[in-house]
Amino acid sequence: MKNIVVGIDFSKNSLNALKHAVAIGLKTKGTLHLVWVKTPAVSNEIAKKSASSYTKRAEEYLQHLKAECKAEAPHCGVNCVILEGKTAYELTKFAANLQDSILVMGTHGVSGFEEAFIGSNAYKTIGLTEVPVLIIRENIEINRDLTQILVPIDSSFETLQKIKYAIAFAKAFSAKILLLGINTSEDAMLKHTINVQLGHAGNMCTKANVRYDVHTIAVKTNSSKAVIDYAQNVDVNLVVIMREEEEDMTNFWMGSTTRMMINTSPVPMLIIPNVNHFAVSK
Repeated sequence: MKNIVVGIDFSKNSLNALKHAVAIGLKTKGTLHLVWVKTPAVSNEIAKKSASSYTKRAEEYLQHLKAECKAEAPHCGVNCVILEGKTAYELTKFAANLQDSILVMGTHGVSGFEEAFIGSNAYKTIGLTEVPVLIIRENIEINRDLTQILVPIDSSFETLQKIKYAIAFAKAFSAKILLLGINTSEDAMLKHTINVQLGHAGNMCTKANVRYDVHTIAVKTNSSKAVIDYAQNVDVNLVVIMREEEEDMTNFWMGSTTRMMINTSPVPMLIIPNVNHFAVSK
């Protein structure tokens, strides 16, 4: 985590996300990049008034935020960046060009039928990016000093990709990793596969000299809710999950497990892109 890219739109959500990004910078001594994207909609609106004065105000506020970051994390580099275009595309391109980067964003949580609509730059960014995204939902005022990190483990090969990033956070914060096996069936082979995955994950933690515990839960209906409920009951302050990959991009994120977890999680979520996913042409 040498480069921590923070999407800034000057909302309460993004400023809360910035606080969490600073906490990461304090532990990793990474460089913070405060990125504001001037979108076409904003550009059209300010064209009616004064584009230069609007941008100047944004620059001044970014400099103010930079000073606050430096006061809290004096050993971290802090850059202010202004880009122009569509927020999700510009953020993902910027982060992709930095070594060992992570994106940090704030987002609104929604419920009910609203979950079927893509209206947030955070969701679009998660769908596009090839770097991990830390999402802090609206009104999350959780302790920024991580102590317990929850990593759900299923039967897929890809599930172990999360462990690398969980370990990086655990080492930075001296936190414990909670490996949670998700049994969605009574099938003996499935349970065996998950136990094997838990074993591999535990070995990775041991080699990294990171504290960890292993637990399993039986899930009969909604695995997302089960993970969120577990996170609340054991008092974790970060959940690490994989991004779901949709073959049909017209339905990207529609009712997905990832979106549901982001919308309902009471703690920050670290979403890891699936680097082993390959789309199959139809």
